[in-house]
Amino acid sequence: MENITSSSPLVQKIEPQQAISNDNPSEDLIATNNRRKGVQFKASHALLITFLLWIFFLHALGIFFFTKGFLLTRLVLDYKSECASPPIDLAGSSPGNHDDGCWHPKTFDKAVVIIIDALRYDFTVPREGTPHHFHNALKVLHETAVQQPETAFLLPFIADPPTATLQRLKGLTTGTLPTFIDLGSNFGGTAIEEDNLVAQLRDAGKTLVHLGDDTWHSLFPGYFDANLTHPYDSFNVWDLHTVDTGVTEHLMPLLRSETGKWDVIFGHYLGVDHAGHRYGPDHSAMNDKLKQMDRVIRDIINALDDKTLLVVMGDHGMDTKGDHGGESDDEVEAALWVYSKKAVFGHGHNEFKEPPRTAKERPVGQIDLVPTLALLLGIPIPFNNLGSPIAEAFVGPKQPDWKNLASVNALSAAQIQRYQHAYSAARGLGKDVFSVPHTLWTIALDMWHGARQNTAPNAEVFAAFTRYQTENLRICRSLWARFDVPSMVYGILLLGCALAVLAFYARATTPFRAEDSPLFLRQIFLYGALGLAFGFSVGWTGASLGKLDSSLLGAAGGSIVAFAYTVIEIPRGYALPLPNSTWGWLSLLLTALQAIGFASNSFTIWEDEILLLFLATIALMSLVSSIRQEKSTDRALGILQSSFFLVFTRIASLSRLCREEQMPYCRSTYYSSATSSTSASWQLLIPFALALLLPSFVKGYYKGTRSYVGSAVLWIGVALRVSLLASAVYWSLDAADDNDWLNVSKDTLRFVKTTIAQVVLGISFVAGTTYYGWATPCISIDVPEAQENGSADANTGTKPKPKPMVVHGYSNMHGSRYFLLVINWLIAIILLQKPMGGGSVGILTLQILALLEIIDSNDLSRSAIGPVTLAMLGNFHFFKTGHQATVSSIQWETAFIPLKTIRYPWSPLLVVLNAYGAQILTATAVPLLVLWKQPPKKRGLLGDVAMAAATFLLYFAAINLATTMWAGWLRRHLMLYRIFSPRFMTGAVALLVVDLVGIFVAVGGLRWNIGSVSQVFGWA
Repeated sequence: MENITSSSPLVQKIEPQQAISNDNPSEDLIATNNRRKGVQFKASHALLITFLLWIFFLHALGIFFFTKGFLLTRLVLDYKSECASPPIDLAGSSPGNHDDGCWHPKTFDKAVVIIIDALRYDFTVPREGTPHHFHNALKVLHETAVQQPETAFLLPFIADPPTATLQRLKGLTTGTLPTFIDLGSNFGGTAIEEDNLVAQLRDAGKTLVHLGDDTWHSLFPGYFDANLTHPYDSFNVWDLHTVDTGVTEHLMPLLRSETGKWDVIFGHYLGVDHAGHRYGPDHSAMNDKLKQMDRVIRDIINALDDKTLLVVMGDHGMDTKGDHGGESDDEVEAALWVYSKKAVFGHGHNEFKEPPRTAKERPVGQIDLVPTLALLLGIPIPFNNLGSPIAEAFVGPKQPDWKNLASVNALSAAQIQRYQHAYSAARGLGKDVFSVPHTLWTIALDMWHGARQNTAPNAEVFAAFTRYQTENLRICRSLWARFDVPSMVYGILLLGCALAVLAFYARATTPFRAEDSPLFLRQIFLYGALGLAFGFSVGWTGASLGKLDSSLLGAAGGSIVAFAYTVIEIPRGYALPLPNSTWGWLSLLLTALQAIGFASNSFTIWEDEILLLFLATIALMSLVSSIRQEKSTDRALGILQSSFFLVFTRIASLSRLCREEQMPYCRSTYYSSATSSTSASWQLLIPFALALLLPSFVKGYYKGTRSYVGSAVLWIGVALRVSLLASAVYWSLDAADDNDWLNVSKDTLRFVKTTIAQVVLGISFVAGTTYYGWATPCISIDVPEAQENGSADANTGTKPKPKPMVVHGYSNMHGSRYFLLVINWLIAIILLQKPMGGGSVGILTLQILALLEIIDSNDLSRSAIGPVTLAMLGNFHFFKTGHQATVSSIQWETAFIPLKTIRYPWSPLLVVLNAYGAQILTATAVPLLVLWKQPPKKRGLLGDVAMAAATFLLYFAAINLATTMWAGWLRRHLMLYRIFSPRFMTGAVALLVVDLVGIFVAVGGLRWNIGSVSQVFGWA
């Protein structure tokens, strides 16, 4: 073996020894000992991964139980309204058959229902002055409503959040309020099995046709005529035209056909929604789509007969960037336009002749469409409906027909009363729950009977039923906002216990080692199995939890008890996980302040600025600490890298995507404007700057330890630079596609873009993983030339001492090689970000390198401050890459960067890589906090990495527990679903993502790194 003596932190001299003969028994002993150490390391590594998977199980189970109790539920009733059984007697005016009308004489034989996805109300109202691109393009709706008020009306159409198409279609066809979970016979699927408009139309013998968004077919499988129906993929937001063109091509021949093979057509256009997602509403593409819709609607009007009803509506709106899913005004304010060639509509009930100028005036709820269409088409109102008939459709074209208004509202209110009674019985609700609506119902019913005897005005009857329906709706909203508190408590307790486990494992004063894993796992599996059996037996006896839930809780509880028992009985003893240094207390303080702050909606809204403050504080603290270092090299390096870290943090803060609640105190810079979803032209320079500068910066850090040799040269100097350049070309072509800069077909551009993206991802994950697995350490060895014949000195007669070999990169052998794995993920994550986001990720990479130098120069490799800072960097750059803790900020279009269509599981994984790319990158980099500038044979590296990884996960677990607890505590808060619930969901997904990445990528990748180094220098 070599006699290794250190002469420099950058290189290592190796003194040659006399060769050991092949028959020397010590050589076999050394080899055997080395193999034994290798086997021990691999076994400890596998057990460590198993232990961390147990932590992941606790996190996932805690999130599951809390989510199950937190997400609102509604019992779905299987009752169906029947044509021959109206809920109230209209004194002979109910025909009782589908030909003339079931509960009310029908007005139309056929209907064309057009959904223009994301049609916001202000898209339909003309605007003077300097309009946006979405103004004055779709004119026909407002124009006909003004010029022909007896044949058309236009109203704001308010959606109930969440404003996702699937939930909105449920509300538009059932008349019910949205909940996250509908408890019923279809709990495991997406098909709507409760009573709904489409089912009633089918039961009435109507021929139904669907064109467009294929979501309808998952909700109503088998309902539509197979020969006339044409569904299209709904998720490809890059495609603005295929669905719209297809709908129009099949719709117009049906309307012009004289055979009458259809009764109701549902046409769902997606171009407006996709234009919003891709470009934002204030873009010329949006103007073009709205003008196209204007032409289509005019063509439909010309093709209609006077027996056909035309309905045009948006299922939701869109925010200033073109996204939706939340509950902001722009997202819930859709438009509803109803048209008929015969004069049957009116405004006599309120005397307003023109459509509202804003969505705040005279809005109607989307659930109100259900009873309106049902009565106009002569079918029963669906049993679960909570909406009220829209007055404009029944008041009549001349003098207000109060009798008809009173009749339709009596029918609707009576059906609601019927549903309320059935729901109360199914749920076991007391009479006091609906006591106020019941009183209003009694009053309205008495007035209804009075009107039949001419003792009460029909206008007052109409108003009385309206009051009842309004109050009943309010009660139902509060009734369905009920939470399963015990399940939420179970979830919080599990997350709290997982936090305590991580705290003891990572930060106990007497730290646990990776070798301790067998002690824990043996007891965890034993007690976990006993807990599983006990929980199953409890569930079998008929406990309210059920067998599955009680079994899972038993297994989790038993394993947690086992961990606590092992901690107490461990031979070395234990101590509370309290900090023992200034840096440790700072880590605890910053984490605690952030966790406590999530109780405030303003803190949650401005989380990105809070993280900026915390990171700047850490940078300043490290600057002060570096100044106090004794060694001049450590002092100079620490000061320089702390300054770099602070500057990089400030530069990254310039990338900003403002959420609605931050306005007007925030200015978005992530896109070209606050109303756009595309990058500005100057932002296209950022990827090219990254390709030019980032590899050079990384190379500079490697050269600081003489590590830019061997494997690093190819992967940093060539693969990283070429991949970044390819990403830059991709985003330039994407901008050219968006703005029609090139005289090239869209298909050709799309093919070139996807090919480039696939090549880059292939370099990242296929070639990169292979290269990382087989790469040698980033070192080079200078072997001196042998002296001539090994001759002795002429004067002394002694042979000269041989010159030592020099190993370049020795002092950072572990860190320089492991960073190649970070580069692999960096390549993919930068590709999947918009140009501004790619710049943010590039800065994050430099911050990681600066942090590693700060940790080394201040001797903080075992401190909590490194993992906590890395975790904060991940969350900070989550915001800097164009995301917020809101559903609408999810960049769904990422799924189509390397793909032309949706492909599972790749499409969802691409969205996750985009949304949580910063957290994934920092999770991958955690082992570097221990490995950076460590010699190859340092002992205890696996245990130190385990401690760093556990501390990193501890931060995310604390944030998730805090957001979970505050969401549960503030479950009645006005801002629950706008602020606290999205932040809980963001934190929960982030925790699960960093758990998996930390286990399989970071700790898993460590095995190949240490194995590669050990092949050269032996196992430590």
